[in-house]
Amino acid sequence: MYAVILTGGKQYKVEKGDSITVERLSHPENEKEITIKEVLMVHDGKEVKFGKPFLKDAKVVCEVVSDFRGKKLISYKYRRRKDSHWKKGHRQELTKLKIKEIKI
Repeated sequence: MYAVILTGGKQYKVEKGDSITVERLSHPENEKEITIKEVLMVHDGKEVKFGKPFLKDAKVVCEVVSDFRGKKLISYKYRRRKDSHWKKGHRQELTKLKIKEIKI
């Protein structure tokens, strides 16, 4: 069984036991379990169900493994002969999830 979920503006195909890295999810620090209700599609081996846009009763239960920051990306712009340049860095905040179960 697998499902397609929407989180952080991106779609992820997940199965039970998978680990995925998504953009930072807001959750209380003491809460280690998250339920994602934005399920777009579920395939249970026999039948495929699609939502319009989401399935009403489907949920994906995930365990929060860790919150961390991604690799640093550097943006640099340089204009020749103008003594003009700028440099910016960015580190995306990420959350690592482990899929515990898919409920239909």
